Amino acid sequence: MSYPARFDRGHTDDLMTFLAASPTPYHAVANASERLEKAGFRQVAETDAWDGTSGGKFVLRGGAIIAWYVPEGAGPHTPFRIVGAHTDSPNLRVKPQPDTGAHGWRQVAVEIYGGPLLNSWLDRDLGLAGRLALRDGSTRLVTIDRPLLRVPQLAVHLDRSVSTEGLKLDKQRHLQPVWGLGDTHEGDLITFLEEESGLQAGEITGWDLMTHSVEPPAYLGRDNELLAGPRMDNLLSVHAGTAALVAVATAAGTGSELPYIPVLAAFDHEENGSQSDTGADGPLLGGVLERSVFARGGTYEDRARSFAGTVCLSSDTGHAVHPNYAERHDPTHHPRANGGPILKVNVNNRYATDGAGRAVFAAACERAGVDFQSFVSNNSMPCGTTIGPITAARHGIKTIDIGVAILSMHSVRELCGADDPFLLAKALVAFLEG
Repeated sequence: MSYPARFDRGHTDDLMTFLAASPTPYHAVANASERLEKAGFRQVAETDAWDGTSGGKFVLRGGAIIAWYVPEGAGPHTPFRIVGAHTDSPNLRVKPQPDTGAHGWRQVAVEIYGGPLLNSWLDRDLGLAGRLALRDGSTRLVTIDRPLLRVPQLAVHLDRSVSTEGLKLDKQRHLQPVWGLGDTHEGDLITFLEEESGLQAGEITGWDLMTHSVEPPAYLGRDNELLAGPRMDNLLSVHAGTAALVAVATAAGTGSELPYIPVLAAFDHEENGSQSDTGADGPLLGGVLERSVFARGGTYEDRARSFAGTVCLSSDTGHAVHPNYAERHDPTHHPRANGGPILKVNVNNRYATDGAGRAVFAAACERAGVDFQSFVSNNSMPCGTTIGPITAARHGIKTIDIGVAILSMHSVRELCGADDPFLLAKALVAFLEG
């Protein structure tokens, strides 16, 4: 088995494990927090008083996590270095009254979350996972990681127009998965989940459930130079940010000096606008950073000084040049797989990068020994956006948009270069170290 010279199989193997174990944002933050705890970080509750001690800490709220490491000697006005990402991905999510069906088929009623490539969800073996709210006020994660549901496509014999006019899907009628045969009974799905989770009947009173493909991540290509897997947008960045924060904190614990306080901020709900209490457009990040300043004896003046010197890398996936649709890309900007992380630029502020921000990222990549590429949209195509402009505008923090170039963004299964996750993590370490 041949691997490219720069390929760090250990990092990418670990990413594959992380992707497979994180079918929902709630699982992603649970897995990230477990890695942080092993590195000596401790969870702090938002309802408790915080102290100003040094070391690693993190806050969990739903599908979001904010983690930071306070080095010895950090003052109340010490700036932050933030890696921002998001935990959510487009998918099919279970409705409040999930039990439905027709003509002898039992189905689960789902709602479309974000902007998935709908055709990629057809004829896939799907599992079910998410968060259960119990009668006693507690919550529990649930994972059914086996073929449970399927959205069957209509046979070509019953829709000859698909060959000439293309596939047309109605989001309400054509995306409801089947999960068995027989009559539909209210409460069937939740009863099934109670049995699978070892709960008593009637214990589940609320749920946030979503489907996922049970096909595991895999290397692809003649030399395994590609990686195919689910939810790379944007768990690839969450994983890289967690690994980078752990690496920087571990080095600091052995005497390495840090001029900044390194932070990982992984938000939920980016795919539908970030406007929630766990989204980038909510108060979570600002509240955590301010409380950290005040816990170290700081004043509002210290908070202002700290924020003025803070920089955030908003890390999200971007578009690699597509060999079959090259005309959809800017003709002079063709990011390639395994070409290193991408710097995302849009002068209309769909991305937050400016010239000064480019210099910050270029310096981090130079220190890391990592090449980077530039991405800009074709002028004739609308440009997507990220948490970057939201973070910059909401907190007055200099923000730079970066990421990894992938194909099939928003598909149930995306594709990237197998080198790029490791190269991104190396650049993030250099950035957090300052």
